[in-house]
Amino acid sequence: MTAVLVAGLLAGYGIAVPVGAVGTYLVSLTARTSLRTGSCAALGVASADGLYALVAAVGGATLAGALRPVLGPLRWVSALVLIALAARGAITAVRRYRDHLLATRCDPPPPSPARAFLGLLGITLLNPTTVIYFAALVLGTRAEEAVRPLEQGVFVLAAFTASASWQLLLAGGGALLGRALTGHRGRLMTALLSSGVMTALAVRMLVAPA
Repeated sequence: MTAVLVAGLLAGYGIAVPVGAVGTYLVSLTARTSLRTGSCAALGVASADGLYALVAAVGGATLAGALRPVLGPLRWVSALVLIALAARGAITAVRRYRDHLLATRCDPPPPSPARAFLGLLGITLLNPTTVIYFAALVLGTRAEEAVRPLEQGVFVLAAFTASASWQLLLAGGGALLGRALTGHRGRLMTALLSSGVMTALAVRMLVAPA
C-alpha cells in the first residue's frame, strides 16, 4: 500500500509541477483577485488531474486480463512514452528559455471562485498530455497485477493530493512568488524538475521485476 501511495504522489507531482500556461494564469489570477479565488482555481486543476488518474486506474485494472499476454512490450512502450513526455517538456522549456518567450495575454475581468474552479477544471480536462501521462504510468506499472479497489482509491487520492498541494502552492505564492515561478528561469527549473520525475518513474518501471 505504501508503494501505491508513493506512486500516486509521484504521478501527481510529475504532471503538476511544470509551470505552463495554466500555472501562469493561476498565479496571476491569485495576484489580481484573492487567495480564495486562486485556491478554487487550483482545486479545479487538481480535480481534473484526479479524474484522469481515476480513469487511468480503473482502465488499467479493467484491461489487465486482456493485456497480460503483451505485458513485456507494454512495459517498454509505457516507459518510452513517459521518457518522450519528459524529453519533450525539457526540450520545450530549454528552447523557450533560450528564446526568452514569455506568454503575455490580456486577461478578462477576474472570475468568481466558482467560475474560477469550473474554468480551470475545463481547461485542464482539455489537455491530452494529462490522460496520456496517467494512462502510460498506470498501464506500465499496475496492469500486471490484480489491482484492488482500495489500491486504486489510494493511488487516485495521492495523485489528487499531490496535484492540489502544488497548485495551492502556486496560488498561495501568487503575490510573492509569481514572477519567480513564471519567469524565464522559473519555468525552466520547474519543467526540468517535472521531466526528472517522469524519467525516474520510467526507469523504475523498467527495472521493476516482471
